[in-house]
Amino acid sequence: MPGAVVTVVIPTLSADEKLLECLGALEKQTRRDFEVMIVDNSGKGLAQQAVGSQFRATVVEPGANVGFATAVNLGFRKSNSPFVAPLNDDAVAHPEWLESLLAAAEAHPEAGMCASQVRLYAEDQLDSAGMVICGDGSSKQRGHLYPPDDFNVEEEILFPSASAALYRRAMLDEIGLFDEDFFLYCEDTDLGLRAQRAGWKCIYTPRAIVEHHYSHSAGRASRLKAYQVERNRLFVLLKNFPARMLWRAPFVTLARYWWHLRSMSLGRGTTAQFRREGNSSLQLALIVFRAHWALLMNSGALWRKRREIKRRARLTASDFARLLRAHSIKARRVAEL
Repeated sequence: MPGAVVTVVIPTLSADEKLLECLGALEKQTRRDFEVMIVDNSGKGLAQQAVGSQFRATVVEPGANVGFATAVNLGFRKSNSPFVAPLNDDAVAHPEWLESLLAAAEAHPEAGMCASQVRLYAEDQLDSAGMVICGDGSSKQRGHLYPPDDFNVEEEILFPSASAALYRRAMLDEIGLFDEDFFLYCEDTDLGLRAQRAGWKCIYTPRAIVEHHYSHSAGRASRLKAYQVERNRLFVLLKNFPARMLWRAPFVTLARYWWHLRSMSLGRGTTAQFRREGNSSLQLALIVFRAHWALLMNSGALWRKRREIKRRARLTASDFARLLRAHSIKARRVAEL
């Protein structure tokens, strides 16, 4: 769309009724100067079949499942708008979603990212009010399962969940797009930390409300999700964390594993959900091993990316470490969620 201020990029794998609900909500936005790009990861043309001509959207077909990061990057590269807004295909935006995000971005030119208030679909609980970080590179949704009214103040946070976010093109042109090696999960963590290190801010916008069918695509505690999250938090750690924080990370990881085991025994958290979905403790251990092996195999490339991040940095390592601690979450809380 010529003159579009925002390109909303929606990666989809199943292109089912959730996608149609997502598109229907975008048709009701109070701000109209945006375009929609659907990136069809099905490899089967499902999005074009589902959408047809009933919605104002462009369908991009990479021909295979290229993952979330690559899908959003494809949409960004095909657009010219000054902002890009990734949106999950199972997210339902309230009418003032885009208007509120753009108002925050326009009021804060130093902000390269804006975070939505993402609620669990049809529930009075939050999915996320932005994101927080653990000392071993794990990231979690800020405010997850809390009432939305507890997070109703616009404020500066660490980075947004890419399930419903706004990014400034000028920032992405400077620091780069989503790291496509992440494929799925934690790509928003990596991008958010790179942005902060380069001096860009993030504003949480509680009026930008989205309702989210949580983990519709990969499942809440599937083996795919468990592997991708564990592998990618290790990638985040090696790429982004200051050297003075790296030595503590293995101890934080061991603490988190212990709390995961405790939560599993009590039937709580995603680890217990992993077991309820028919997976074994041995499978979980193998996933952890595979994730660390992937870190070893990719360590050279990650270290080169780390040097590039340091080269672009405007924050000192000390200032960045203080920022991470200010927006941190305990290992126990990560395991309990």
